[in-house]
Amino acid sequence: MNSLKFAAVVHVIIALCGCENVMQDMYDQPRYEPQEASPLFADGLSSRTPIAGTIAQSSGSLADAASGALGAPKRIRPPDTSLLLPIQARAKARAGMPMPVTLALLQHGRERYDIYCAPCHSRTGNGDGMIVRSGYPAPPSYHTYQLRNAPIGHFFDVITYGYGVMYSYASRVAPHDRWAIAAYVRALQLSRHARLDDVPASQRHALRQTRQ
Repeated sequence: MNSLKFAAVVHVIIALCGCENVMQDMYDQPRYEPQEASPLFADGLSSRTPIAGTIAQSSGSLADAASGALGAPKRIRPPDTSLLLPIQARAKARAGMPMPVTLALLQHGRERYDIYCAPCHSRTGNGDGMIVRSGYPAPPSYHTYQLRNAPIGHFFDVITYGYGVMYSYASRVAPHDRWAIAAYVRALQLSRHARLDDVPASQRHALRQTRQ
């Protein structure tokens, strides 16, 4: 090997050693290990606890998947029962609303419904939302005889626990908002099957005027 080739080999070896040093520096970055002490915080720990009200995206074996959905069943009941109304109150409320139904509540229910429900159920409640048009299984129409005669608490429970291929929305929709959505669903049903006799007498004249 002549001197020129020897010098080239030496330069390559030096360069490779330098790369290894750079890689080692990346491995040994100045960072805190889990549960390591730190003077930056009053409790002396580098790891921070979740803020109040934080909801885990996944738990158990599902937490091993990056998406949290590996092997997930279609319906998962929320483990945090604090998100639900007490059993006695929920059972009592199945036959009626636990709060007054006001225009403000219905408007809020419509807003929440359009966000969380309309993609599948459609804005009219006929079960032909945009996701269904893309191939997702269609939910039943709210305007069927069975659902028109279901207690309003049924819709609250479905949002809470899920039903069929619909998963639970308890971690996404607060109990008050679930009742607001349920009230708006009932308003959708009434709008499809309402009669003039259902309108207060003081407002019937105005409706007759709009028909003319």
